[in-house]
Amino acid sequence: MPVAALVEAAALFGIEANAQRVAVARLLAAGQIARDLRGHYRIGAAAAPVDRRVLGWRRAEDATLRWQGGWWLVHAGRLPPARAPGRRRRGQALRLLGFAPLAPDLALRPDNLRADLGSLRGELALLGLEPDALLVRASELDPDAEARARGLWSRDDLERGYRRSLAALAASEARLARLPEARAMVESFLLGGRVIRQLVLDPLLPEPLAPEAERRALAQALRRYDRVGRRVWAAFLARHGAPHVSHPTHGARTLSVPIA
Repeated sequence: MPVAALVEAAALFGIEANAQRVAVARLLAAGQIARDLRGHYRIGAAAAPVDRRVLGWRRAEDATLRWQGGWWLVHAGRLPPARAPGRRRRGQALRLLGFAPLAPDLALRPDNLRADLGSLRGELALLGLEPDALLVRASELDPDAEARARGLWSRDDLERGYRRSLAALAASEARLARLPEARAMVESFLLGGRVIRQLVLDPLLPEPLAPEAERRALAQALRRYDRVGRRVWAAFLARHGAPHVSHPTHGARTLSVPIA
């Protein structure tokens, strides 16, 4: 994206040009974005692991298996105060992979991911988990720990969230064609980004811990809404010569959304 496109797009959301340019400079210095010889910006190396995770929202359901009742557990010793940023990166890694805290320095999730120990450890490490953290696959927990583990997530809250987002996508999809271009761009970006964030951060829990069918229905509705949103933004992107895909494949880029 050229900086002119970023500044023009930011203005749609009430962000002043100077503030946008300062943000771009800070992201560039942090390695979150990178600049090519033409002055165009793209995702940088520091943001690549999370970016790849975000881009995988369309195929997230393919990453799960039928749950047999086991668990993945991560144990990490306490970090000294000087390594507080490492603690934040650890929290991000665990959250993106659907882990929830069971006890101090101990997090777990159902063992329903299509991943072996090596691939899961590699993904956690890329997202920020310390290399000395302990990753364990457990076939069962004692009854008290099992009950506490199953209570870490609320099936009812997840179901309500899926249904609210489904209704919001349907209402917006019906409305976008009647809105002026700028309003349609803002609405599709904000709502689409919010639901993408919801799915990226979804723990991908199995039945009976979560309503899998409702989650799949939301993902399907979002894929349809994403195509609508891309059409809404197509003219703007074309004016700035920015890459645009109207019918994305699994590897195609999505409009950027905040995850942390």
